[in-house]
Amino acid sequence: MPERQAIKPVALLVFNRPDCTEKTFAAIAAARPPTLLVVGDGPRPERPGEAERVDAVRVIVERVDWPCKVLTNFSPQNMGCRARVSSGIDWVFEQVPEAIILEDDCLPHPDFFRFCSELLDRYRDDRRVGQISGSNLHSGMARPEYSYYFSRYIHIWGWASWRDRWQETYDVTLSRWPELRARRWIYELFPKRREARYWERMFDEVHAGLVDTWDYQWAAACWQNGWLAAVPAGNLISNIGFRSDATHTTTSGEFGDLPVREIAFPLRHPREVVADARLDAGEFGRIFAVSSLRKIARKLWRAAQRSRGRL
Repeated sequence: MPERQAIKPVALLVFNRPDCTEKTFAAIAAARPPTLLVVGDGPRPERPGEAERVDAVRVIVERVDWPCKVLTNFSPQNMGCRARVSSGIDWVFEQVPEAIILEDDCLPHPDFFRFCSELLDRYRDDRRVGQISGSNLHSGMARPEYSYYFSRYIHIWGWASWRDRWQETYDVTLSRWPELRARRWIYELFPKRREARYWERMFDEVHAGLVDTWDYQWAAACWQNGWLAAVPAGNLISNIGFRSDATHTTTSGEFGDLPVREIAFPLRHPREVVADARLDAGEFGRIFAVSSLRKIARKLWRAAQRSRGRL
C-alpha cells in the first residue's frame, strides 16, 4: 500500500472517560482516516456526574479538523457493554465493508493504522483469517523474519475485520452454545483439559447472561469458522484503561500500559497462513489462566471484606 493511500474506516467506541478518549482520538486524528464512525453508550442515571462525562466525551469526538466523513451512533440510555458494543459493531458493518476498531482506552502506535489497512486488503478474500490484531501481549517473542504471525487467540485491544466475517457468525447470545457444549466442541478445539474447561466455563457464563461482555462471543465465532488472527511481531496498542473506573480492566496487571513499538514497512509476510504453534502454546498459561486466577482472587478478597463487615 503506498504511504499516501488513505487508511480504512476507523470505528471508535466511547463511553464516559474524557481523558482516555482525548488521547485515543488524538492518535486517530493524526492518522486522518477518511471515514470515522463513533459509537457511544448512554449514562447510567444512578451514577452522579456520569451524564456530564458522557457529554464531554461526545464533544471531544466532534473535533474532526481533517477531510472526513463522520458517522455517529449514540445511545441516549445506558445499554451496557454487551449490548452497546455488539450493536455498535453491527451498525459499523452496516455502514462500511471493513473497519479498524478501537475502544477509548486502546491507544495505538501510528503504524497500527497502516498495518491494519494493508492486511485488510491482503486477506479480504482469504477465509482462513478472521481479524487483524493490534495487540501482541508477548511482544518480542515472534519470529524476527516476519512482520506478524498468525494465532488462533482473539484479542480486541485494537483490531480490524470485515463485514462478512462479523455478520456471518457473530451471535451475542451464543445461542448455539448448548449444542456445541453437548458435543464437547471446545474439547476438540483445545486438547488440554485445563484450557478447555476454562473456555467452557466462560461460555457457560456468557450464555447465561452472567457476564456483561461481547468479546468471548467474537472468539467463539472465529473458532467455529477456523479463523485466525494476524498479530504484529511488536505490540502496537497500549491499554491505558486499567483503573478503578473501568468496566472490566479495573486493576493494572502486566498487560496494562504495555509499551508500543514501530513496525517496519514494507511488511514481511509469513509464508503460510497457519497458527504459530510455539507462541500459541504459551498463550493460555501466560494470559488467560493468569487472568482467571486474578479474577478468582479478587472475588475471594471481596467476599472476605463483606464477611468482615458483617462481624
